[in-house]
Amino acid sequence: MILQDKLCIEGYFSVIIYRNNNYTVAKFRTNEKDEKTLTVTGYIGEILEEQPYRLYGDYLEHYKYGMQFQVESYEKVLPNDDSSLIRYFSSSLFSGVGKKAASKLVAQLGSDAIEIIKDDPSVVYQIVGLSDKQKDSICEGVQNSIDDSIVFLTQHGISTKNVLKIEAVYEDRAIQVVKENPYQLITDIDGIGFKTADKLAMSLGFDENDPKRIKAAIVSIVLSLSMQSGNTYEEKDVVFKRVSKEFDFCNEEMFDDYLQQLEIERLLHIEGNDIYHITQYDAEKGISDFLVNFPYGETAKVDTGELDKKIEELSDKFNIHYDTKQITAMKVFFEESFSILTGGPGTGKTTIVRAIISLYKDLFPYSTIALCAPTGRAAKRLGELGGIHATTIHSLLKWDLETNVFAVDENSPIEANLIIIDEFSMVDSWLFYNLLKASHNVAKILIIGDEDQLPSVGPGFVLKDLIGSNMFEVTRLDKIYRQSEGSDVIALAHAMKDGELLDFHQQNDVKMFSCENYQVKDQIIKIVSNAFEKGYQDLDIQVLAPMYNGVAGIDALNKSLQGLCNPSEAGKNELRLGYRVFREDDKVLQLKNQPDDGVYNGDIGKIIEIVDARNDIDHQNRIIVDFDGIFVEYTSENFNNITHAYCISIHKSQGSEYPIVIMPILKDYIYMLQRRLIYTGITRAKKSLVLLGDEQVLKKGINRTDYHTRKTKLLERL
Repeated sequence: MILQDKLCIEGYFSVIIYRNNNYTVAKFRTNEKDEKTLTVTGYIGEILEEQPYRLYGDYLEHYKYGMQFQVESYEKVLPNDDSSLIRYFSSSLFSGVGKKAASKLVAQLGSDAIEIIKDDPSVVYQIVGLSDKQKDSICEGVQNSIDDSIVFLTQHGISTKNVLKIEAVYEDRAIQVVKENPYQLITDIDGIGFKTADKLAMSLGFDENDPKRIKAAIVSIVLSLSMQSGNTYEEKDVVFKRVSKEFDFCNEEMFDDYLQQLEIERLLHIEGNDIYHITQYDAEKGISDFLVNFPYGETAKVDTGELDKKIEELSDKFNIHYDTKQITAMKVFFEESFSILTGGPGTGKTTIVRAIISLYKDLFPYSTIALCAPTGRAAKRLGELGGIHATTIHSLLKWDLETNVFAVDENSPIEANLIIIDEFSMVDSWLFYNLLKASHNVAKILIIGDEDQLPSVGPGFVLKDLIGSNMFEVTRLDKIYRQSEGSDVIALAHAMKDGELLDFHQQNDVKMFSCENYQVKDQIIKIVSNAFEKGYQDLDIQVLAPMYNGVAGIDALNKSLQGLCNPSEAGKNELRLGYRVFREDDKVLQLKNQPDDGVYNGDIGKIIEIVDARNDIDHQNRIIVDFDGIFVEYTSENFNNITHAYCISIHKSQGSEYPIVIMPILKDYIYMLQRRLIYTGITRAKKSLVLLGDEQVLKKGINRTDYHTRKTKLLERL
């Protein structure tokens, strides 16, 4: 057992110093003769006053706060002598039960009273001299005091944090479920994958060739392949090849038998030689079912003459002359219940969306509009455009980070007449399915996106499939309107879509400088320094790269740029985390969604304060980041949710724009470069684009167009 070598202390919690998401710092009064009080830290569920606890862990010396006991596991201690039992039953755990009633209970049930009640609560109602309320209180209190799962699961290697998740899902069935099939945790508990469940199973004595283990591995492999490739399904022979590597005894006949069982259990879905993880099948099928059955003819009609008049008024209001295609885009929106607006940079998507929102508010003043996008930055831009609060899709659906469940769903749907979704190329099948599930009260949906950008990180190619289905009205904006700063970037982007390049010597806003891999860091430092001299700030400049490792990778470039943009200074606090050093004024990138804090994957902010644990009342290092007016505090529990943002990946930049973009195009990147990736990167630049590297590598990259072909069946289902 894992806890055999751990120290054990018994006593009572006396003061809670700090508590957040079950992470606890508290004073603990021990049962030793002198009733010594010490500080304990760790993940602990509900703490009951006057309940004795047994804590397992180790003493650690904190350099400011002294000796502390770090809790790895704990259990509630049940008394087994008369005086302790009377004290226990007369405590605040049992409302309305005093010492007199507790003495009667112990006299009649003896020193095994708790075990007797635990095994058969009905015995309480046979005790003479207690009221019904006291009997109810005793039954309820005993059940609340028993928590065998904490120590059992931590003994087998599960962190207390995950144990609390398991208890929340299974309640008093936790041990039973885990003993019967620890691999069930993979399906039911967000954050527990095959590796964790398998470690638990091995600790419990499961055989390496147990069918439960093999089936769990198959499901895990299917999902892993899907997440890596972006496919919504995988071919049978690809999955079998991976499975047979893990289990060399598993032949095709056994594999087919397991697949049948997993389909019956609704963990996989099989279509011929294609294997879906059930979540991907449900998403793809759910999207098609919703869209096929959407009430397309029931949208509120607008009189053509009135709409023409309103468009004229809008033209005067914004001082914009709308051309024929732009007017057609507006009319299509009002005629169709579900429509798509697509186009590259500078083609007027922003102009049309602003016009559509303004017209809709004017024509339907009592209707509600939900504006959303996959990232916080894209949502903010959309909201500013429409003059309405916009949110991320996750926030609109009230996503719970711990359970991975949306509170807004088919049973509690979105309260809006119109939904507009921007940057839709980033939306994967699973997210779109959950949005549609909550949209059965919605009368009109508008999707906006650039079909030439990178597809979603998660499985699916939803925008491409919706457009390719020819089932919906699609307005393609292809005329370039923007002729101001940044117009050369737009021209390059549109040329690149046709596999062509511009003459870089003839461009004002786009420059390409030749350099080798080892020279790129110095070149970037020089360009950024020049930009600073012209008055630009580090938030105006974004370096983009496709890979993390190497001399010209994201990690190396971040380190160099931090030295230029935010060097170490006296009085500026720092915090070293592994190989990274964070310091106040650093530019940082959010890596995971934190809906409770209002920040999302891809958001960029500035560190405004670093608090050293030696100066913190709760003994924790802290980083406080300002995300454009949203202040978020990070501790050891979520430091990994941020990283430096002087250089970020092209994928992470999607949905954002920057005045200046610097993008290396190097031989080191050759196997990752392809048209959609390069196109997405260069279209992040609003004013100026600087490319560094090899023009021949750039040409090879834009000629690679097969890189993001994904296997999905949404198109054929539609």
